[in-house]
Amino acid sequence: MSGIVFIISAPSGSGKTTLTNELLRQVPDLLFSISYTTRKPRGSEMHGREYFFISREQFEEMIRRGEFLEYAEVFGHCYGTAGRFLEEARAEGKDLLLDIDVQGAAQVKRALPGSVSIFILPPSREVLEKRLRDRSQAEHVRSEEVIRRRLEAAGKEIENYRTYDYIVVNDRLDHSVDELKAIVAAERLKRSQGKLSPEAESIIASAERCRLPNAQPRAQQILASFAAPVTPGGSTR
Repeated sequence: MSGIVFIISAPSGSGKTTLTNELLRQVPDLLFSISYTTRKPRGSEMHGREYFFISREQFEEMIRRGEFLEYAEVFGHCYGTAGRFLEEARAEGKDLLLDIDVQGAAQVKRALPGSVSIFILPPSREVLEKRLRDRSQAEHVRSEEVIRRRLEAAGKEIENYRTYDYIVVNDRLDHSVDELKAIVAAERLKRSQGKLSPEAESIIASAERCRLPNAQPRAQQILASFAAPVTPGGSTR
């Protein structure tokens, strides 16, 4: 393995966690970096599984010690990736998978220019809004203000898709997982030695369809859907 760092970012509600879990389950030799955060656990989240939940004082001490590969503050909570995960991946001969926001992705790209960035998009604002409402109900959150704030944040995050290497539109889970698998396989193949087989060339061609220049027209359509206002009942017009 070549120690590739794969960055996955997406607005809240895009299905990033489900896709990431499937990718880890189906693709060998991927080490997942669990982020640190100062926010409280939600629902069934557990310390050391979804996140390492720590206090702001502990987080700031980790910053002082230079332990983060990247960190950022989002909605008043801090999130960070410990550099030790990259060291562990390299020591084990694995590739590293980061699930981080656009601020963190930009930091990693500056520090590790060879990293591969992937942005997950919802099919439209309408679909994302439904997913956010379903999540809010599961979290026993009924506030329209929370929904509005998350949709506005999603629209702003999506504007950053142009800075990513690949775009995956999560409209069908199985198809989206296949695209992520193709991207990982293609990046590994491109770093391998020797002549590529026809099968390898086919995998690379599949991944290329998700490359920013090829995926940009659809990404622009999705971003345009976020310009539509939200009605009090929650539907878009």
